[in-house]
Amino acid sequence: MEIDSQLHPIIAPRSDTLILDALTRFMAHSGAQTGSRLPPERELAEKLGVSRNTVREALKRWEALGIIARKKGSGTFLLIDVSTSDSFLSLRFKNDSANMLHALEVRRIIESESCALAALRASTADLLEIEQRLNEMERVHLAIGSAGAEDWAFHTSIYQASGNPLLLQMLNGIYDSMHAFFESPPEQALFADSFSLHRDLFNAIRQRDSVSAREICHQILDITERDMKDVINAKR
Repeated sequence: MEIDSQLHPIIAPRSDTLILDALTRFMAHSGAQTGSRLPPERELAEKLGVSRNTVREALKRWEALGIIARKKGSGTFLLIDVSTSDSFLSLRFKNDSANMLHALEVRRIIESESCALAALRASTADLLEIEQRLNEMERVHLAIGSAGAEDWAFHTSIYQASGNPLLLQMLNGIYDSMHAFFESPPEQALFADSFSLHRDLFNAIRQRDSVSAREICHQILDITERDMKDVINAKR
C-alpha cells in the first residue's frame, strides 16, 4: 500500500484527532475497503512526523469505536468503509451514534440552563471574557471555516459565568463525549449554520434576557443535532 502521496507530517497541535483525520483521508484516497490492512505504526509515525506512541494512542480511539481491529502478530485492519467525505468526527458519529446523541441530550440539559443562569448572574468581567472568546471564535471561523477550540472556549466561558462551578465540573466529567462536537474539520463545516447564533446568544446574556438565552442555546443545539443526524444517516 503506497502511503507517500497521502500522508504528510502534521504541524502542531498534534492531537490524535488530527492524526485520525489524516489517516481517514489516506484510507479513503487509497481505495481501502473493509478488511484492508493499515501500514505499521512505525511507518505511520514516520510519515506523520509524530511518535509511535502518539499513533498508538490515536488508533486506540478508532479501535474503541469499532472502526479498526488490531490483531496481535497480524496487524491493524479496517472494519468499515471510509469515504473521501469522512473525517474522524463523522466516523465517530456514524459508529457511536447512540452515545453521541445521548451526549448531546446531556449537553442540552446542562448548557441551556447555564446560558439562562449566565444571563442572570454574569459579572462585568464575565461578560468581557465571553465577548473576547466570541470575537476570537468569529475571527478564526471566518479565516478558516471552523473554530472548534475557540468555540469550546466560548461555551466554557458561559459555564463559568453561570456562577455554579458544578456545571462546568459536570461538563468536564464527560469531556471526551462532549468534545466531539467541537472537532469538526473545516472541510466538513459541520454546525456552521449556528455560527451567527453565537453572537445572538452573547447579546441575550449581556441584556440579562435569560429566556432568550435559553431559547437561542436550544436553537444552536437543534442545528448540532440536525447535522449530526445527517452524518449518521448518510450511508443508511
